[in-house]
Amino acid sequence: MFGNSTKHVPGFIEKEAEFKAKGVNEIFLVSVNDPFVMKAWAQTYSGNKNVKFLADGAAKYTHALGLELDLSEKGLGIRSRRFALVVDNLKVTVANGENGGEFSVSSADDILKAL
Repeated sequence: MFGNSTKHVPGFIEKEAEFKAKGVNEIFLVSVNDPFVMKAWAQTYSGNKNVKFLADGAAKYTHALGLELDLSEKGLGIRSRRFALVVDNLKVTVANGENGGEFSVSSADDILKAL
């Protein structure tokens, strides 16, 4: 999930009001990390009040979505591909997943366009 901290996450935090205006109730960031890392990560965004950082420590959610990325050769184990989902009443209405280190379909702007 290269670029999450500097490119992916900030867009969702900065455009939170635009998402709300389009009917989005909550924004969640899910990452294959433990809850302590996720809490510390969330605290690095001083302007964030509403995006929730959730831990998928064992990558079970990521695996269920088919978005796991095996980086064991780099010493990182199973991680998650970069993706963005829109879920409406438990139904996925938009599913944009990136390939490798790309950043072309899952940005805040991409998801706002899809709404």
